[in-house]
Amino acid sequence: MQELIDIQKKLYPDLLEVIQERYMLMQHIERLQPIGRRSLSDNTKLTERHVRSEVDVLSRQGLINMSSKGMLLTKEGKLVIDQLAVFMHEMMGLSVLERQLKDILQRDNIVVVPGNSDEQEWVKQEMGKACVTFLKENVSSDRTMAVTGGTTMAAIAEMMSPFDGDTECLFVPARGGIGEKEENQANTIAAKMARQAKGSYRLLYVPDPLSESSYRTMMKEPAVIDILKIIQGSDIVLHGIGDAITMAKRRKTSNDIMRKLREKEAVSEAFGYYFNAAGEVVHKVRTIGIHLDDLSESSQLVITVAGGKSKARAITSYFKQGRSDLLITDEAAAEAILRENPSL
Repeated sequence: MQELIDIQKKLYPDLLEVIQERYMLMQHIERLQPIGRRSLSDNTKLTERHVRSEVDVLSRQGLINMSSKGMLLTKEGKLVIDQLAVFMHEMMGLSVLERQLKDILQRDNIVVVPGNSDEQEWVKQEMGKACVTFLKENVSSDRTMAVTGGTTMAAIAEMMSPFDGDTECLFVPARGGIGEKEENQANTIAAKMARQAKGSYRLLYVPDPLSESSYRTMMKEPAVIDILKIIQGSDIVLHGIGDAITMAKRRKTSNDIMRKLREKEAVSEAFGYYFNAAGEVVHKVRTIGIHLDDLSESSQLVITVAGGKSKARAITSYFKQGRSDLLITDEAAAEAILRENPSL
C-alpha cells in the first residue's frame, strides 16, 4: 500500500491533502456531534469560511447531516471513515512510526494515533478508541479487567461500548484513589467502563498512598482481601504511564521523597513505582492494588496507553523494564521518542 501512496503523492499531491483534511473534519464531527461550523472551525484550526465550503461538499455527498442543532455523521459517513482508516494510517506515516518504535522499545505490538494529547483532548479519545477496538478483537469470553486512574484511562471509559455476543466483563480498579478529580479515579473509571460495556464492577475503597500502620490495618480487612484477590488475578490490565515528578505532586508527596526522586533522577511512574531513565525502580509507594510482580503471569494481557510529547521520556523509561503486551500512544510522543534515539 505504501508504494501506491507514494505514487499518488507524486501524481495527485493536492488530492491526498484534500482527502486527509476531509477525513479529519469527519472525525471531529463524529467525536463532537452535533457540532456547529464555528465550533468545528475552532477545533480544527481552520477558518470558518473554509469549513463551510468543505462541509457543504460532505453534506452533498450524504456523509453528514445538517440540522438546527449542528452537524451529524450519517451511517454512510461512518462507513467511509472506517473504510479509510487503514489507508489514512499509512498515508500519514503512522505505520512507519510504529515500526521504528518497535525497534526502539523492543515490543511487538504498538499502535500510534495522530496528534498530540498534550494539546488536543480528542487525541486521548483516539487512543481510547484504539484500545477498545483491540479489546473487542481479542476478548471473546468473560474476563476481569483492572484499570488504573488518570485522564487517558477516563478517555478509554468514554469510548467503551458493549462487547460482541454474550461477553460480560468484570471491571475493577487496579489501585486505590490518589485524591485527584473524582472522574479520574480508578474506581470511577472502572464503574463507567462497566456501564458502557454492560458489564459489572467491584470497587476498592482505600487511599493511595498509605502509611505503614494503615497498610497493615487495611490488609487485615476481609473486604479488602477479597477484592484484592480479584484485582491481582485479573486477566487484563489497562494502565497509563505518568511523569515521575508530576505524579509525585499529585500524590502530595513529602519534601523528603520529592528530594529523593530528583536526586535519583526519577523519570516515570506506573503502579506506584518510580523509574529512572534506565528503567530502574528508585522509589515505591506503599499501595493496595496491582504491583509489578503481579504482572509476571504470561497469561495476563497488559495494555499500556500513554501519549503526548511530554510523556516521551517516561514511556521510554518504563519500557526498559516494565511488562506490556501492547502500547497505544500518539504521534507526538512517538516522534519525540525517535528524536531521543537518533541512532536507531
